[in-house]
Amino acid sequence: MFKKFFGKCLVTFFVLLLLIPVFTNQKATANSLPQNEMRAAWIATVSNIDMKAGMSKTQYTQWVQSTLDKLKANNFNTVIFQVKPLNDALYPSKLAPWSSYITGKTQGTNPGFDPLQIMLDEAHKRGLELHAWVNPYRVTMPSQTLSNLAADNVARKNSNWVVKYGKQYYLDPGLPEVQNYLLSTIEELVSNYDIDAVHMDDYFYPYKIKGETFQDQQTFKKYGGSFNNIEDWRRNNVNQLVKKVYASIKAIKPHVQYGISPFGIWRNKKQDSTGSNTNGMSNYDDLYADTRQWIKDGSIDYIAPQIYWSRNHKAANYSVLLDWWGREVQTYAKVHPVNLYIGMANHKVGNDSDATWKNKTELISQVIANRENNNVQGQMHFSLRSINNNALGHASYLNQQLYNYKALTPSIYWKDSAIPLCPTDVKLSKESIGMKLTISDENSTQPRKYVIYRFDGTKEGSYEDVKNIVDVVYNTQGTTIYVDTKANKNKVYTYGIKSISATGVESKTAFVLKDGIPYQ
Repeated sequence: MFKKFFGKCLVTFFVLLLLIPVFTNQKATANSLPQNEMRAAWIATVSNIDMKAGMSKTQYTQWVQSTLDKLKANNFNTVIFQVKPLNDALYPSKLAPWSSYITGKTQGTNPGFDPLQIMLDEAHKRGLELHAWVNPYRVTMPSQTLSNLAADNVARKNSNWVVKYGKQYYLDPGLPEVQNYLLSTIEELVSNYDIDAVHMDDYFYPYKIKGETFQDQQTFKKYGGSFNNIEDWRRNNVNQLVKKVYASIKAIKPHVQYGISPFGIWRNKKQDSTGSNTNGMSNYDDLYADTRQWIKDGSIDYIAPQIYWSRNHKAANYSVLLDWWGREVQTYAKVHPVNLYIGMANHKVGNDSDATWKNKTELISQVIANRENNNVQGQMHFSLRSINNNALGHASYLNQQLYNYKALTPSIYWKDSAIPLCPTDVKLSKESIGMKLTISDENSTQPRKYVIYRFDGTKEGSYEDVKNIVDVVYNTQGTTIYVDTKANKNKVYTYGIKSISATGVESKTAFVLKDGIPYQ
């Protein structure tokens, strides 16, 4: 039987004061547990690393559901789904052919369903964010030639756009036509899908191959302009793409984030006195990606350097790089805030020449170090297969020790700091499967999500105690339903429902429901 219980948003007299709130992503609660923490899993489709090819729509949907159920059970809050592994798409596109990694057949073969839409719908049903992962320049893998591509692939239709380097083909980043094409693919993606972010990885100009030269000298002669050397021009090409992608995303949907996960070293100290105390390949000098400049420019919402080394690694020490990136983000945060997440090497646990990775606690210790660094807002784990394989039991240990409660994704409050209002009405009914909350919201500005807090008994507890978070549910723009299946039928609860804005800002007040007792 459906019953209505009454509630109201709690408001104190302080809201009448003309105070200017100071917004932060709450790093830790009174229990020293972060309430806002990125906990993402990369789902790599290139070479079918994390997703097998040839599934029917039913099989694919079942795989998505079981995959996301496991991640949610382990208290992850975000999936980074690779939707453009090569110059292709895991969704119907007018600009790129169907990826061969969904069908296992020739590129361009239609699977008969939309993999991205299914992943997106199922993620949002579970309160998980979806970041659409795209690789901008890569056209083929080493085992492929241009003849393996679909006939309508722009790399085949415009051979002058393509550079062969080593055994792979890439779009030439210096060509204006390439930049315009890449921008149009991002605009199509953002316009057509309710994604939470566009995500790029570490592949800009290709990783250097000894004895090989990236053949873009003619492009430099034509478009190099005032640049005295080709290296600076290449870096500018990447910088311009990053800026333009950011501007395009924000022009279409301002709340959609743009994040990049680069190789873990910007520059070494021997190359630049402001670089990190490391001795390895660098983004700036080897990949022509001036990753620090993106933080300076504010042309990204988050950066997630792949610090895929242990805390004992001599050439590229995890602790050294963690501190370096933290300082860089802090230095420029007052001008251009950027969220800093760390790319975690789950794939190296128990499987690396560095003996440190034979200890399952290495990755756990790194996450703890992230939390102790006030400039880090969470981490992204590579990748789904390694999480599921659970080498040395590290993933189980992570869940038991650190991800043993839920956390909200960090906000980008500097893009819109408006505090949302709590929902206007919530009804509660006891169902056979649990406590059903029906959320109605007639506020003129709609939140993107709601966060459900639950307290034992008839009194509200702390909204800053993360253990009171039951779940996050996306607003369905009307009536949003959430069923608390873990509620004990024999207990009395108080629920507090808060709103979360499109930029991740949480409402100050909550709509409060008491189980069986009208709120006075």
